[in-house]
Amino acid sequence: MTTDSAPESASAAEEPAAQPEAVAAQDAPAQEPEWIATIAGGYQTDGAALGLGPALFDGTVYPEAIVRIPLSTLNRHGLVTGATGTGKTKTLQVMAEQLCLHGVPTFIADVKGDVSGVASPGESNDKILARTAALGQQWTPTAYPAEFFCLGGQGKGIPIRATVSDFGPTLLSKVLGLNATQESSLGLIFHFADSKGWLLLDIKDLTAVIQYLLSDEGKAELKGLGGLSSATAGVILRNLIAFTDQGADVFFGEPQFETADLLRVTPDGHGLINVLELPAVGDKPALFSTFLMWLLADLFQELPEVGDLDKPKLVFFFDEAHLLFNGASKAFLASIEQTVKLIRSKGVGIFFVTQVPKDVPANVLAQLGSRVQHAMRAFTPDDAKALKATVSTFPHSDYDLTKLLTELGTGEAVVTVLSEKGAPTPVAWTRIIAPQSLMAPSPDSTIDAVVAASQLAPKYRDTVDRESAYEILSGRAAAGSPAAPAPDQPATPAQPAPPRQSAAKKEPRPQPSALEEVLNSAPMKSAMRSAGTVIGRELSRTIFGTLLRK
Repeated sequence: MTTDSAPESASAAEEPAAQPEAVAAQDAPAQEPEWIATIAGGYQTDGAALGLGPALFDGTVYPEAIVRIPLSTLNRHGLVTGATGTGKTKTLQVMAEQLCLHGVPTFIADVKGDVSGVASPGESNDKILARTAALGQQWTPTAYPAEFFCLGGQGKGIPIRATVSDFGPTLLSKVLGLNATQESSLGLIFHFADSKGWLLLDIKDLTAVIQYLLSDEGKAELKGLGGLSSATAGVILRNLIAFTDQGADVFFGEPQFETADLLRVTPDGHGLINVLELPAVGDKPALFSTFLMWLLADLFQELPEVGDLDKPKLVFFFDEAHLLFNGASKAFLASIEQTVKLIRSKGVGIFFVTQVPKDVPANVLAQLGSRVQHAMRAFTPDDAKALKATVSTFPHSDYDLTKLLTELGTGEAVVTVLSEKGAPTPVAWTRIIAPQSLMAPSPDSTIDAVVAASQLAPKYRDTVDRESAYEILSGRAAAGSPAAPAPDQPATPAQPAPPRQSAAKKEPRPQPSALEEVLNSAPMKSAMRSAGTVIGRELSRTIFGTLLRK
């Protein structure tokens, strides 16, 4: 279920999260620095906005200067950076809570496992009450509607899987660590399978096609396309075997996840917080980061063009973003840049989350309109260089950012975003308000209850294995084995039954028409029943520069 409208009302427990209230006037400082007045004016909005918290100057909180991100600019994307332990995850939690109340679904990759706390109410204590009171925040423990997912059933959530065909050769090459030549050969293998209508649902399908192309028959079919080096094919096969031995093959198969299921809202109009639990695959960083890129590419493929909206259809938080870019080829980086640039017109906002801005390539960084910079470290010459580069990218302000960025407290950040008019807002030292949900992992019992009650569990819980490339090629091999009679050789009296029975299983007795043969063929049935149609796959690959839609 989806909706374009925010809920008309929210409970008293929910209201304070959207806009932190100012404390009484007598509690504010007697004199206000000129820069605070600039901030207060620069963050005024006419439409709905996320309230991050009040601005600070010289360590003093100014509750009348609330730092906000307009909902209408969230499809311009953003960056959340900072050293380990500076509060990045809690900033995501605060944003997700408020987006939920505005009817905007979110997707968060939970690498450390603590974002699951959104499903449980926060725990009150003297420290949290003192902090929220100082910020003017009327804090009330609140649990938010959530869905929990995991990759391929590796964890407690609802399994997210993709077929190998839809994942595509470019993304798979990054997961397997292939070089440019090997990636090109893998693209040729996918192209050949597509041209034959052979679905690549899982790793064994891809392995079967590669082995076929190394055979005499396969080499002859591929000759017109340039051929496949035995050495290159051997490298790909060895990497696939190692990949399977690590247990990563379970992430590929059916039922394939439909990314439209991330756009759902609750019956009362609140956006679901979709949490991808990743601790179980922490030793496969390239896999989960590349899977997240596949989700974005699939969203781009499936969603219609909507232009600029009053609020996004989905906000996607890409945690540990540096893992996506490490070791990426120029072509892969160009594909990411193109996806980030164009997906905003589909109503999707992306926030990359990492330690320093330089983790994100410059061409991608240039697409990110909102900046939330938590504390940085300057312990090494490389740290100092990164700090200097980061400071140079902020607009002019009255802050000494070189000093401030190394002295920010936990839960504080330097912020600049795009205003409703599309101009950068004043740089604001901000104390982020506290999440109203649990700032720790939810209990296992809570996660189990959410997953058990999910409407998506029956849809994705159990794996299926339909006829695909492996079964087609295995059938060919069996038909051509010495045990089976040759096509022009009649069966001997001693063994008439096996070939007739085998044929009866594969074909109906009435001679089908040409149309019936097409409609009843395995490729056609698979295309009709699977989200991974040939057309869909080729469209997806154009995003990553591999195959063009014909």
